[in-house]
Amino acid sequence: MAPITSISLLLAASSVALTSIIPLIPNQNQQQLSNTDDTSDTPLPLIIWHGLGDNFAGEGLASVAELAEEINPGTLTYIIRLGDDPNADQRATFFGNLTLQLESVCADIAAHPILSTAPAVDALGFSQGGQFLRGYIERCNSPPVRSLVTFGSQHNGISEFQACGTTDWLCKGAQGLLRSNTWSSFVQNRLVPAQYFRDPLQYDDYLLYSNFLADINNERVLKNQTYKENMEKLERFVMYIFEDDTTVIPKESGWFSEVNGTQVTLLRDRELYKEDWIGLKSLDKKGALKFETTEGGHMQLTDKLLKTVFEQNYGPFGKKFAKSWEEAAYDYVTRHTDM
Repeated sequence: MAPITSISLLLAASSVALTSIIPLIPNQNQQQLSNTDDTSDTPLPLIIWHGLGDNFAGEGLASVAELAEEINPGTLTYIIRLGDDPNADQRATFFGNLTLQLESVCADIAAHPILSTAPAVDALGFSQGGQFLRGYIERCNSPPVRSLVTFGSQHNGISEFQACGTTDWLCKGAQGLLRSNTWSSFVQNRLVPAQYFRDPLQYDDYLLYSNFLADINNERVLKNQTYKENMEKLERFVMYIFEDDTTVIPKESGWFSEVNGTQVTLLRDRELYKEDWIGLKSLDKKGALKFETTEGGHMQLTDKLLKTVFEQNYGPFGKKFAKSWEEAAYDYVTRHTDM
């Protein structure tokens, strides 16, 4: 297994994608999970969605999957991919229609011989993969996700497109399209980052034309109740942001915060939360919603952090999740007050 210190370097270059899923670590001893197998010690399958510019065959992702199996032996780990080869998969993280891609992901997971028989699955989203997995939960969720952990994701969108490397022509081509006419149907149907672009100064245009984020955040007048109900089924939703993240702008998007210039409105102060558009308030009330910070820049992950994530949030079906004293205190307050 590659040392975890190298994982951060391998993943830092990425920022996630979609369509069919493949077994990354086939395990001959893996038991097929039954929907009635409540007492099994076999961990739930783990689905990983990688980031912008990455591909399903990346060494960093393989190391993450190996660590997941090491911490919870017997874990069957799957990487969501967009193309049949790494180059096609990488291109698809920049170019494609998220609505159509997500439909394919939902169909593939629901039809998978192992995933479809599991009582639930766990999910890990790196960067844009985080909001894509949330889209899976809201729009289909079959099989249902129990625990969702996201790292540096853009849950409230981006107001700037990430900088491209000097010779990264794929990135530069996408950036050129984004800036040409963000809200055109051509861009919204073809450029992946444009579909979660959300500038508060262009909010009316965003509501009218966004192909993806405005829908899964239930920001339009007509709310999709199924989205909320599916999100409320989560037992854990853990959102990590990186302290020194300069790739995701604004980085606070990873916590659903609204950033307008220098003004930051935290999730619990937003209508999205107060009116519970997608079930975040409901998750918070039952202690399932967690806001976490980690050191370093975008996708700089440590051995200790990943082990903690796998130990605390994943494992067998029916696992009881421990609560910190802060979480217990918050639960007590919310039970005795009107939020």
